[in-house]
Amino acid sequence: MEYIMKIDNLCKSYKAFSLKNVSFSLPKGYIMGFVGQNGSGKTTTIRSMLGIANKDSGNIELFGLDNVKDYREIKQRISVVFDSLCYPPHLKIKHIESMLKSFYDKWDSEEFHRLIKKFKLHENVKIGKFSKGMRMKLMIAVALSHKAELIILDEPTSGLDPVARDELLDILTEYISDENNSILFSTHITADLERIADYVTVLNDGEVWYTGTKDEIMDKYVVIKGDEADLPDEIMNKSIGYHNYRNGFEAMLEREIVSDLPEEIEYEKANLDDILIYIAKESAKNE
Repeated sequence: MEYIMKIDNLCKSYKAFSLKNVSFSLPKGYIMGFVGQNGSGKTTTIRSMLGIANKDSGNIELFGLDNVKDYREIKQRISVVFDSLCYPPHLKIKHIESMLKSFYDKWDSEEFHRLIKKFKLHENVKIGKFSKGMRMKLMIAVALSHKAELIILDEPTSGLDPVARDELLDILTEYISDENNSILFSTHITADLERIADYVTVLNDGEVWYTGTKDEIMDKYVVIKGDEADLPDEIMNKSIGYHNYRNGFEAMLEREIVSDLPEEIEYEKANLDDILIYIAKESAKNE
């Protein structure tokens, strides 16, 4: 399998937070969801990939190239879409193109204007007046117009209305239909990942809690509920994020243990939101 991105034992320490031996890989031609609660290390990992943050140790390869030594070539082949506009708000679309086409070797003006028209963006309006959805579309248009092979998305759907989110996901689905393209999608809106992601990496407190296929993690856990008195101690000890309420308890459990549950205990498939919530509860118990 060919990998477009490989991170091995990435470490980065700050006074109040550390990435600890973060390792995961994204196969070429797929979408990876990158999730975790605030402060888990997602942004630090992305900043390290882009060379904005200097890693303490570990290796990062993009397209088989070293992210520091080969950063000039890498920057021609990737595009990053943040949750806020990264261009001066007083500029118009023609100014954006004039600024960028001299930077990217593969800039395609015809494709850029085709996408601007397709996305219904106003060329004679200052981009600072664009809605958030329009700004996201502009940044996606830029990414697609210089033939980026890897798009890194950092909370791009945060604050978008449902229609704009749906439009963006359709654009990404079309982009990934080319098997040479890949996406790393960092978001708190896990429903978006359940719809389009192939792989998922979960960070928790600076460490990789899970990395693998989306289907595997979605099938691996269940949420259990019931009366605490009906739950055997050995099952409670295997649970994740156990929490006792006045009227019962809730916890997450690996599906393979379900057969050992008493019939009084109810369970249902865990979604990605559930998984993140119970990971956080488990971490809070251990602090």
